[in-house]
This record gives sequence, C-alpha cells and structure tokens, in this order.
Amino acid sequence: MDFRLPRAIVAVIAGMALGISGLEMQTYFRNPLAGPYVLGISSGASLGVAILIMGMSLIPFPVSVSLSQWYIVVAAWAGAGLVMVLILAVSAKINDNTTILILGILFGSITMAFVSILQYFSSDTEVKTFIIWTLGSLGNVTRSQLNIMIPSITAGIILAFLSIKSLNLLLLGEQYAKSMGVNILMSRLLIFVSTSVLAGTITAFCGPIGFIGIVVPHIARMIFSSSDHRILLPGTLVLGAVIMVISDIISQLPGSQQILPINSVTAVLGVPVVIWIILRKQRVVRVN
Repeated sequence: MDFRLPRAIVAVIAGMALGISGLEMQTYFRNPLAGPYVLGISSGASLGVAILIMGMSLIPFPVSVSLSQWYIVVAAWAGAGLVMVLILAVSAKINDNTTILILGILFGSITMAFVSILQYFSSDTEVKTFIIWTLGSLGNVTRSQLNIMIPSITAGIILAFLSIKSLNLLLLGEQYAKSMGVNILMSRLLIFVSTSVLAGTITAFCGPIGFIGIVVPHIARMIFSSSDHRILLPGTLVLGAVIMVISDIISQLPGSQQILPINSVTAVLGVPVVIWIILRKQRVVRVN
C-alpha cells in the first residue's frame, strides 16, 4: 500500500500522459519522430533541478537548500513552466509550426548547455545526484504527491480531448484547418498547454522518461488502423498505461532485488520501434 500500489498508479499515469502528449506533438508538427519533449519542456525541468542540486553551491554566499523530493518537484516544474511560457510567447507571434519546432529544439539545447556548465563546476556528489534523477524513477512519488500529480495530469488529458477536432483537421495542415474554421492560435494554445502540463508534470515527479511518447502513438495507429483522434486518443491512453506498466515490471527484474532505471528499459523497448519507423518511412519515400 505504501510502495507497490503508488508505484503502479504512477506507471499508469505516466504512460497515459506521455503517450497522449506524444500523439499531440506528432499530429501538430506532422512529424512521426516528434515526442512530448520537442518543445524543450524536459530540458527546462532538467535545468530547474540542476540549479537546485548543483547551482546553489556556486553562489558566493551560503544558501541552505533541502534536496527533498518536494523541492526537486517544484524546481522541475518551475523550469518546465519557464520554457512553456517562452514557447507560448513565441508561438503567438509565429505562424509556421516548423519554425516553432526548431525554436523548441533550440530552447532545449540552450537549457542543456547551462546544465552542462553547472555539471562542469560541481562536485562529484552533486553530479551523481543529478544524473540519478535524469535516469527516471516511478518509485519516488508519495501518496501526498499523487494528490497533486493526478489532478494535474487529469487537467492535461481533458485539454487533449477538447482538442480532438482541431487535431483531426491539423492532420491536413494549418491552412486546411483554418479554412474549416479552426482558430489556429487557440488550438495551438490548448495543444501546447496540454503537452506542457502532461510532460512537465511527469518529468517533475518521475524525471525525464524517454521513448514512450514517441512509440506509443505509432503502436496505437497500427493496432486501431485509424488516424481519427476520437479513436487514437483513448487508444493511446490505454496503450501508454499498459506499456509503461510492462516497462516497470521489467525494470524491477523479477526474481532479483535489483531495480533498473526506467529510462534504460523504455530505451531498450523504444529504440527498435523508432528504427522501424525510420526504415518504414524511407521505404515509403522510395516507393513514391
């Protein structure tokens, strides 16, 4: 009740959130390799945690900061929120989604550059603490934290379902969606806020977890043979939860006391699927 059940609930929530945010990004940018972190949300969260763990020791006057899980969550949320605000401010002035994608990647690169600088000037203990956080974990979330995590993810999922009509029309491009009466700015706001809340919350509580957001939407498209988000969103919701729970079971190495970092398991499961997506895309290009 104190460890296994909360961990299982976190795995379900994380799988649902990352799967849906990945689907939104792949649809909006019409890029099969887009994931929930293409906007730099994960990098922003990493910067927030890096400043908390490694940056405080660089301040010339002494600052006492607790490294409790709550402080790490707040730092990650603050970093992710800062990047989200920057992306929303830029997207309000830019109409081209490809440019927004590039800017998101640039924001992510800049924040990771600052993280690298902090690592260079930090002690071995601080760097090790930060690296352990980046490996991801589903077991650090307490019951009290679930009381905040669940409402946040629920809000992000509701925003995603409110965007179903826009997502279906955006499959054919922004110009087509605009011609069908879609408010592009409002749709972009809903999609970006939903993705940021979902990905940012999971990163804050569990650390950056890769590949689930990229892989799950593709598996949902294969299973349901549909591009209709009225089918894909619920399907991705369920598949994301199932795949993350399976990853968590594998990470606990049944029969052993060892627990693998969740990121290593999702990478082993996700990389072959990503390679298959790239090869399939190249095959389609050659046929055409």
